Formats: sequence, C-alpha cells, structure tokens
Amino acid sequence: MIDAHALSLDVLDFVTELRHDLHAHPELGTDLPVTQRRVLDALAGLPLEITLGRQLTSVTAVLRGGKADADLARRPIILLRGDMDALPVRENTGQPFASTIDGRMHACGHDLHTATLAGAAKALCTIKDELPGDIVFMFQPAEEVLVSGAQLMIDEGVLDAAGRRVDRAFGLHATSAMIPTGHWWTRPGTIMAGTNNMLVDIIGRGGHGSTPWGSNDPVPVMAEIITSLQTVATRKFSVFDPVVITVGVATAGQAPNVIPERCHLEASVRTLSKESLATASIVFPQVVRQIADAHGCRAEVDWQPGFPPTVNDPDAAAFILAELSDLFGADRVASMDVPLMGSEDFSKVLDAVPGAFVFYSAVPPTARLEDATFNHSETATFDDSALAGAVAAFVRIATASLRELSTTRG
Repeated sequence: MIDAHALSLDVLDFVTELRHDLHAHPELGTDLPVTQRRVLDALAGLPLEITLGRQLTSVTAVLRGGKADADLARRPIILLRGDMDALPVRENTGQPFASTIDGRMHACGHDLHTATLAGAAKALCTIKDELPGDIVFMFQPAEEVLVSGAQLMIDEGVLDAAGRRVDRAFGLHATSAMIPTGHWWTRPGTIMAGTNNMLVDIIGRGGHGSTPWGSNDPVPVMAEIITSLQTVATRKFSVFDPVVITVGVATAGQAPNVIPERCHLEASVRTLSKESLATASIVFPQVVRQIADAHGCRAEVDWQPGFPPTVNDPDAAAFILAELSDLFGADRVASMDVPLMGSEDFSKVLDAVPGAFVFYSAVPPTARLEDATFNHSETATFDDSALAGAVAAFVRIATASLRELSTTRG
C-alpha cells in the first residue's frame, strides 16, 4: 500500500511555504489573479493537464494514472477539491504570516485547502505510474459568495475535465474550533445545510416623529416581521428537519425624530433538505408581505437562491470513515451525529456526482478547544500542524478510491 504519511512529509516544507504565502495575500470572490498565479507556479513542471477558468480564476489540473485502463469508460476518475478565496475580515491573529491586505483574511482555512491540494498533486505525481486511474484537482475561487464558484466551474466542465464525468468527488475542510486537534469528522447523508438569502424593503410613509398618526411608520412593521419570522421557523417546519433564519441586517432611518419612508432587512435562511427549502422560499416571503399589508405598508421581497444542502453519498462516506480510520486511527475519526447548519458550495458538486465532504481540525495543539474561535472570526487560527495530515488524507483518499473503483470495474 502507498505510504500517504511519507508522501505528505516529502512535500511538507513546500506546502507550508505555499500556505504562508497564500495567507499573507488573500483575495476575494471570483477574481484571484495572485492566488491563481501562485497555484500555477506550484504546479509548474508536473505531468498535469491544466485548464484555466474563463468566468473566474480557477485552475483545473488532470493527472493521468500510468496503470489506468486504455478504455476511458473503464478508467476510474476521481476529483479532489480545494477552495481558494478569502473573506472581507480584518485579521487579528498576530501570526507572523498574517494578512498583508487590510480588511481581508483567510478566516475559513482556504489557504490550507489550496496549499494541501497542491501538495497532494505534487506527491501523487511522484507515483503516477502506480495509479490505476485519473485524478482531477479542482482549485476553486468564490466559495464564500452566493455566485458559487463551484457552479461556475461545473458549467465550464470541471467534472468532465478528464474526458468523462468523474466517478467520485471529495472535499476536505479545516476548522479553527469545535473539533479536537488531529481529529476528522464526516457523516453519511446531509452534512451541511443549504443557504439562501432574503432581502426585504418595507415601504411606508415618512413623517415627523412627533406625529406618527400623520404617517405610516414602517419601523414597528419591521420589528413585527423579524419576530414573526422566528416564530414561523419553529411552527411551520418539523423539528427533525430544522430551518434557521437569521436577520443579519436591519436598517431604518437616520435621525431619531424622523419617521423613515422605508426599512431594509437582509436574512439568511438555512435548511437541511430540499423540501424545507421549497417551503421556506414560499412561506417566509408570504409572511413578510402579509404583515406589511396588514399595516398598510408594502413589502418588496428578493429571494436569492444560494447553495443546496451538502449531502454525502452513504457509500462514499463509509469509505472515507474506513480509510481515514486506518490512516489516523479509529479514535481520531468520527461519524457526526447531526449536520452543521453552515453551508458550502461543494454541495453543487455532490448534487452532480457521488462523493463526500470531510472536516478536520486545525486547532493549535497547545490551545484549549473551548477557547478557540470558529471559522470566519478575525481571531480564527489554523495551525500548520494540520497540513501534513490533510495532504496524507488527500493522497489516501485518491489512491484508495482509484484502487477500489478499478477493482470493481475489473
């Protein structure tokens, strides 16, 4: 069996240097020219077929296995994905390689994802002649925005980059809290929620704060809508298929003695099933409009579809649990009891092909888990000690998957 740990250690210095460079130079959204160039430099000279995105600065690289069947239909193909974009967060970690760009930070660990995927590509290229199939490396921008870099890459053919549709797809995600150092979590079925945004404008009639009866104040209407949305989430949906709605933006007026003409709300809606999503997309806008109408106001609702729930294929999840347990020890690998209510656009990939998504801890070994801040925080700290394990996991997942699929087809 291929020694994934040894291969990961061979590229560890390369991965660490790349991770630090990416972390210091974060970029946002679909346009990541510096990150793309750094990835291309990291892959330079390797026996890879490389394609660049047209609508976004993605990188797709295909490694052809030397032991793969000449018949493309019989040749197993798997995909490994790493997302590359950062967040509009001002870093406050004090790390020596902290962001050099004010207001931008790799606060979700995507620098680790990109560096470890590049390291895995480098490691796997050294054993290409032993691989019984092909590997697609998916370097993806725009995971943190609803535009969905995953969907754009799918539209541009990432799932068929090796000549036909990939058989399985896998993604790894670092956490800066929640999971004990050195541990790995996944589960069959839904592992993360889907997310959608709802933008609302409530239009009333402005006036003087001293004579509210001479106007139609939208502010109390906004307050009633906010509380009613929370009630609806607990009364229109099963507790066994939960829905979470969070109003993160609520703005109204600019002066204490002025009744504003309109109020504005922005809410995220998270669901664990497509059925709940379908209901939520009808019920929540309906509640908003009906409450506004009851007060003689008008509501304009913009429902913005985002990502569906991230759903692991049961067989792929079982495969991951078995392989990572063998690689790291069964005491460090767990099947999650319940999904996370966060969202992830790798769901778009898993909607199209079977596969699995996995979480791993990058909490510093010396930190107390209860003191660690979670992803997206300005103090979220992802430790270099997680890098070797992530590369080893990519290598094991790729090699074991190709071996299993080639045996099945043989």
